Amino acid sequence: MNILVVGGAGYIGSHAVKMLIGAGHDVWVYDNLSRGHAPAVPSGRLITGEVADRAKLAATLREKKIDAVMHFAAFALVNESVNDPSLYYRNNVIAALELLDAMRDAGVNRIVFSSTTATYGEPKIVPIPETTPQAPINPYGFTKLVIEQALADYAAAYGIGYAALRYFNAAGADPGGTIGEDHDPESHLIPIVLQVALGQREKITIYGDDYPTPDGTCIRDYIHVNDLSDAHLRALDRLEPGKGICLNLGTGRGTSVREIIEACREVTGHAIPEVIGQRRAGDPPELIADARRAKAELGWEPKFMDVKSIVQTAWAWHQSHPHGYPKA
Repeated sequence: MNILVVGGAGYIGSHAVKMLIGAGHDVWVYDNLSRGHAPAVPSGRLITGEVADRAKLAATLREKKIDAVMHFAAFALVNESVNDPSLYYRNNVIAALELLDAMRDAGVNRIVFSSTTATYGEPKIVPIPETTPQAPINPYGFTKLVIEQALADYAAAYGIGYAALRYFNAAGADPGGTIGEDHDPESHLIPIVLQVALGQREKITIYGDDYPTPDGTCIRDYIHVNDLSDAHLRALDRLEPGKGICLNLGTGRGTSVREIIEACREVTGHAIPEVIGQRRAGDPPELIADARRAKAELGWEPKFMDVKSIVQTAWAWHQSHPHGYPKA
């Protein structure tokens, strides 16, 4: 198929692009590069533009004869969404609606949407099934939920076929070593810990060690970025006009902050000093996916089940790219 990957210069999007090309699809990347990286995109495949530019998007969809869209172009920092909700509503909601309407203009009716576990807020049941009530506790999670609802409404009214994939904690890098994780500022635990190993930070701060978990630190479900990408490819084949699916993507296994730090010590051979800080507001003690529906619906099975193997791919990337992608 001809696929337009919106936000394909970003972390997860670039890994999906590589996997799509490997599977034989003709792929184009549409990105404004505000948080993505041109070197992460294969040569000649980047179209620079704003997601809010409906006319340019529609023209691109027609010109490239696009069959389906993958949408990764959202802002995803919880604290930033709290401090600057306008930014999040404009980018994650208004621009996403312009994308959906550009698809209508161009006659494209299939989309895979990057959603998030943040739509669940602070769930009372762990592992978390898709039937869990969605009650986000920050603007980021709410903007994703708004678009999930819009997709359902567009499916009913306009025949859009969609998959909304709710990620847990994306981690790792492509084992080939050419693409990886490069955020500014960095907010993900594994790369922050590895920056300590690289000497770029003095220590890692553990935000609370008194949670009701075995070692007192928060537990999360870490899913390798290539496993996420594989699920996106499989979701393409499940898209049906006028219908939608919402699926969790995780391993179903939880790893604590302390366990992540220890895995990074083992992989890197560095001591990685740690200090204990105050809890962060809104950090649930435990978030683990019930991903059985994704496995049943997509025939999908994560390959990176051991967090140490995830860290190894991340470490290889950060060693070869200690300052991320080359800067323009």
